[in-house]
Amino acid sequence: MQQVTLGKTGITVNKNGFGALPIQRIPVEDAVYLLHKAYEHGITFFDTARSYSDSEEKLGKAFGDNSLRSRIYIATKTPAQNAADFWKDLETSLKLLKTDYVDLLQFHNPAFCPKPGDGSGLYEAMLEAKAQGKVRFIGITNHRIKVAMEAVESGLYDTMQFPFSYLAADQERELVEACRRADMGFIAMKALSGGLITNSAAAYAYLAQFDNVLPIWGVQKEAELDEFLSYIDNPPVLNDKLTEVIDKDRKMLAGNFCRGCGYCQPCPAGIEIQNSARMSLLLRRSPAAPYLTPEWQEKMKRIENCIHCNHCVNHCPYGLDTPKLLKENYEDYKTFIK
Repeated sequence: MQQVTLGKTGITVNKNGFGALPIQRIPVEDAVYLLHKAYEHGITFFDTARSYSDSEEKLGKAFGDNSLRSRIYIATKTPAQNAADFWKDLETSLKLLKTDYVDLLQFHNPAFCPKPGDGSGLYEAMLEAKAQGKVRFIGITNHRIKVAMEAVESGLYDTMQFPFSYLAADQERELVEACRRADMGFIAMKALSGGLITNSAAAYAYLAQFDNVLPIWGVQKEAELDEFLSYIDNPPVLNDKLTEVIDKDRKMLAGNFCRGCGYCQPCPAGIEIQNSARMSLLLRRSPAAPYLTPEWQEKMKRIENCIHCNHCVNHCPYGLDTPKLLKENYEDYKTFIK
């Protein structure tokens, strides 16, 4: 069993974290079943967020008010921009999670690096929550490399959560090493690049090279969970076959592509940007049929209603020309439905 320690927190867990964003899409009883199964087979790190609708509530039903709480680690996030909202989020999270503390509370993709004295009151509130015993460790998540590096250099944070997969560029790999040097835990979100990586064995084997990285896998179906559970006792090895998969994917997905992070939403024109802007890839890397339904045809047709307000451009942490991507993907999509 491969394990990873999250920097100076001392939190040591199996090198499989449970990403609890997708369980907001399934019934409560199914979510509780998956969470319990994950725990029973060795997963003890569970990552959720205040922004993930009822994800925290489902975690609370699985692990709150019972003996399992002390045997797992719960990480959640707050998108608060000020101290008042921070406290509101924290109390709501604790109530829904049915616990009196969270192991890791993370600022959720802030546009700046919260620090003492910056005027937001966020970091001061986080310190007070820690002093009260409601938070054990302080983390930050981001999609902006500049903000992420600033957080590492500040020495204020215990963990960093950032997109990291075998599609990562040199700057992301440097961020991982910077966290190592700072004894700061690194949590890898989007280890499957929002669904564009379809070979989980290759994804797992690549990340296994980084002994300071904890991947969190988004789980919605039992088959998905079983896949990652199978890697606990039989971890994939980065052999020639998997290296070939990685090299092929890197060539195909090099350059500007939508990561599906969703920070461009909501779109004033109602376009589901995070999937529409990468539809060409989804059609070629996944079974195409689910994306060719009347429902999806209607969603893609919304691209015609783009008002070029640049809301998506201004909110894309990767600096993409989103309207251009949408147009290109729509033109390609129409060739599939003729």
